[in-house]
Amino acid sequence: MLGDIAGFSWGPGPFSLLRNAADASLTTRGAVHVGWRRDGNMIEIWIKDDGPGLAGTANLFVPFFTTKPGGSGIGLVLSRQIAEGHGGALSLENRADGQGCIACLRLPA
Repeated sequence: MLGDIAGFSWGPGPFSLLRNAADASLTTRGAVHVGWRRDGNMIEIWIKDDGPGLAGTANLFVPFFTTKPGGSGIGLVLSRQIAEGHGGALSLENRADGQGCIACLRLPA
């Protein structure tokens, strides 16, 4: 675990997002890009992958729903709950600038 930084208990959230991005990018031999920026009183951490993108978004945050062989279906749900529990948010969408997905984690600064 990343630990407690500035009052935020990271838990497994960011690692789950990175693992998902890496798994997706492996299928296309693409890359994973990570960055952050401050937006007013929020910190935005983004993870972009060059994978195939999201086939559908309706079930992304449904507990125990997974499209991965051997997946548990709790990584995204738990990541979102942790973010929201700290006054933040988590979103996932297909990239507008190319192939792949972008996960955006927003947390109070």
